[in-house]
Amino acid sequence: MFFIYNIFLSIILLISPIILLIRIFLGKEDKIRFKEKFCLFSKKNYVNGTIWFHGASVGEILSIIPIVKKFEKDNKIRKILITSSTTSSSYILSKYKFKKTIHQFYPFDLNILTKLFINYWKPRLAIFVDSEIWPNMYNNLYKKKIPLILLNARITEKSFKRWKYFPNFSKNIFEKISVALPQNKESKKYLKLLGTKNIRIAGNIKFYGSALSNHNNSNLKKKFLKKNILCAASTHKNEELFIGKAHQELKNNIKNLLTIIIPRHINRKKEITDELSKIGLNSELHTSSKTLKRDTDIYIVDTYGDASKFYSLSKLTFVGGSLILHGGQNPLEPAREGNYILYGPHVDNFKEVYQMLEDLKIANKINSIKNLKNFILKKINYSENKKVKYKLNYLGSKIINKNILEIKKFV
Repeated sequence: MFFIYNIFLSIILLISPIILLIRIFLGKEDKIRFKEKFCLFSKKNYVNGTIWFHGASVGEILSIIPIVKKFEKDNKIRKILITSSTTSSSYILSKYKFKKTIHQFYPFDLNILTKLFINYWKPRLAIFVDSEIWPNMYNNLYKKKIPLILLNARITEKSFKRWKYFPNFSKNIFEKISVALPQNKESKKYLKLLGTKNIRIAGNIKFYGSALSNHNNSNLKKKFLKKNILCAASTHKNEELFIGKAHQELKNNIKNLLTIIIPRHINRKKEITDELSKIGLNSELHTSSKTLKRDTDIYIVDTYGDASKFYSLSKLTFVGGSLILHGGQNPLEPAREGNYILYGPHVDNFKEVYQMLEDLKIANKINSIKNLKNFILKKINYSENKKVKYKLNYLGSKIINKNILEIKKFV
C-alpha cells in the first residue's frame, strides 16, 4: 500500500508546478518560500536535537503558541522548528518575536522528501497537531527512532471510516505514534481502533488563552465609537452573504449597527465586498483607512492575527464554517473575550466545545436568517458573564500544563 501511495504522490508532484503557479497567483502560496515544500530550505540548521511541531494552518499553530512560549524559556531546548502548510499560518508566526523558534513550510509527503527533511533538521521529537497524519513522514520518523506525539489528536467518524477502507495500511501508520493525546473521547476510541497503542487524554489545547482585551485598542475604540457591533468570525463562502442579509434586515431595528466580518481566508476579500455590494451593503476593509465612513455597513478584517482585538470590542459573535458542510470553526477565542456565541448546525469538528458553551448558557445554534435576526436582537447588548470568562481561561491554562507534562516525558 505504501508503494501505491507513493505512486499517487509522484503523479501529484509531476503536476504540482501548475498547481503551485495557480496558488501563487491566488495568493495562497509564498512566491519565494514555496520551495521549502520541496526541501529546498531557506534556513540553515547547525543544531541537533530540535523540537519539531507541525500543524496544518492558523488554528493549529495558534493552539501550540502557549506551549512554544514555555519551551522558549527551557534551557534544555536549544531550537524549536514549526512547520505548517499555509501562508496565513506563516504570517501569524512572524508576529511573535521568538528567539529559538523558526518556521518552514511542511514538505510533500514523498518518501525521499521526508527522509531529506528528517536528515536536515535532525529532530529529537516530532509533535504533530490535531489530524495531521502523513504516512511517509510517520514511517521515516519511526525508522530513525524519533518519538512521535499526536498532540490534541482529532479523529472524526468520517475520517475514521476513510482510514478503515485500508485496515492494514492504517494500522501500519497509527501504531507508529509514540503517544496520542486526543482532545475528546470519540477521538480516543477511533485512535485505539486504528491501532494506536499509547493513548492518554490530556484535554483540548484549543481551550487555552487569556483574554486579550488589555491590548491597546484605543484607535479601534475611537473608530467604532457609538457603534453596535456584531462580529462574524472565520466565515466561509456563502456565509458572508447570509450574515449580510441578516444585517440588512436589522439596520432599521438596531441603531448604528456595524457588522465586522473576519473571513477565514482574507484572499476572498474582493469576492466578499462584491457579493455584499450586490445586495446594497457598503463594505470597508480594515487596511483601507483610519477612519470609518458614515455609511459603512460591513467592516471586513483583511489581516491575520487581529481577531481578538475585535472580539474585545463586541458582545456577540457568529462563528463560521457552521452553516456549510465544513464542520465548524473554533468558538473559544471570542468566548474567552466574553462574547455570546451564535453558530450554524454543522459543528462536528467542535461539537463537545459547543455543547459545553451551551451548557454554560453562552451559545445558541441558529439555522435561518430569521432565527439569527431574533438572537441578534436579544443579545446585541449582552452583558458578559465574567465567571464563565474566568472559567474558560483557567481551564485552558490547566490543560496546557497537562499537555506540557506529557510532552516533557520525551524531551
